[in-house]
Amino acid sequence: MRCSSFLAVLVWQALPVCSAEAQTTQPSVQAARSITAVDVARRIGVIADDSMLGRDTPSRGLELTAEYVAAQFRRFGLQTSIQRYPITRRRLEPGQSRVVFSAPGREESASFTNAARFQAGVVPENPIRSSAILVGGAQTTESVEQLDVRNKVVLFVPPAKPDAESLQQVLRVLFLTETKALIVLTDMDSAAFAASIPRRHPERTVIGSSSGRPAILQVQAAAVKNALTAAGVDLGSVRNQSAPVARDIPQLQIGIEMKETVTSSLTAPNTVGILEGSDARLKNEYVVFSAHMDHIGITAGQRDSINNGADDDASGTVGVIELAEAFSQPGARPRRSLIFLTVSGEEKGLWGSAYFASNPPVPVKQMVAGINMDMIGRNWPDTIVAIGKEHSDLGATLNRVNTAHPELRMTAIDDRWPEERFYFRSDHYNFARKGVPILFFFNGVHEDYHEVTDSPEKINSEKEARILKLLFYLGQEIGNAAKRPEWNAESYKEIVE
Repeated sequence: MRCSSFLAVLVWQALPVCSAEAQTTQPSVQAARSITAVDVARRIGVIADDSMLGRDTPSRGLELTAEYVAAQFRRFGLQTSIQRYPITRRRLEPGQSRVVFSAPGREESASFTNAARFQAGVVPENPIRSSAILVGGAQTTESVEQLDVRNKVVLFVPPAKPDAESLQQVLRVLFLTETKALIVLTDMDSAAFAASIPRRHPERTVIGSSSGRPAILQVQAAAVKNALTAAGVDLGSVRNQSAPVARDIPQLQIGIEMKETVTSSLTAPNTVGILEGSDARLKNEYVVFSAHMDHIGITAGQRDSINNGADDDASGTVGVIELAEAFSQPGARPRRSLIFLTVSGEEKGLWGSAYFASNPPVPVKQMVAGINMDMIGRNWPDTIVAIGKEHSDLGATLNRVNTAHPELRMTAIDDRWPEERFYFRSDHYNFARKGVPILFFFNGVHEDYHEVTDSPEKINSEKEARILKLLFYLGQEIGNAAKRPEWNAESYKEIVE
């Protein structure tokens, strides 16, 4: 049953909770009015000012932005904190790193100077000594998902004639498990493999601690062939199997010793504000509103060298602030709690959101939905793209809220650019892959994208204010609903780790 907006205005004091599909109550209407074009323009003018020097990660301008956001949150009465995450630059020392294969009567080493290569993941802080499980043959994502590889080193043997896309999917599934390390045994000849290893390993950027995902290594199979044979492993047979191969190798122990040097160590901020929900039970569930407050800094050698990032993403950052102010108005607090989050490092590779999602102030399982804003101040005056509508029932909720508010003259449409895979390219993805249903609001790129010309005067603040009112009403709907949002089954399987 739906309450009419007229009835809701008359009886909001008499009804403690209208249905989840109800029209907006008077306190919510009043709260939405706190979102104004004037405030949007003023706040974007602060964050995208030249004095912020383009808000690079890390930089003084980024720190000033984080403090500004935190001050706004505190003024609204939110539980406010600045979460700092470490950024270290590291370089592998190949001469001090090796992989050891030990079998009865035989031990062989693959040095990182000529027979082993670090591909991805993290360098283990301490040496690894572990049993191994052999995986190969005609594996599929479905077959490897059934394997128990926890606390083991996986020796992966690619098929003789691999399909590149299928192989990558299989390796991705293995990488996301709780294995100690993933070693791909390659049959590349020794001279070619050695030539492919850089003489000086490049520096890597590591966000947070070095614990987390396993290391992915390539090892030239010929360098350890005798130890594998002594352990009963016939690589040629495994490569040519037409069925999946997976078996423990009790006769084989793998040792991984990797040494790296930390060349620099810095930190960067995320700003967090929490508004507690009004319901004694549902306040332990959270709706997250997020945006990235960083940009790309300074482009040297130009007359105007400061990349102000007014649309990308001062517009989204201000959106988070405006929504925090609206929800903190009298009577506007929903039943569920709200997290207002501005992250940094998005332009460098979603650094801040990845760290927050792995180190949240509340368990990720208690986050029922994420609303992310990245570039919402330009392009069409009556349209905003909502990416991710098809992946959960948040899409239906948004459509319902949008229909209920024609006065906003704002239509949230489906993803216009699926081939660009924007769903996987902004901060919301770090929440989605951990199981949080999301919607991503985005007006698309324009000629000023990542240019010094992305300046505050080009923002359509009146349009942005209408988008934010729509998101405020959407947040009310999600925050007050009896049930938490639900994934579509196929999307869950594809996206969630």
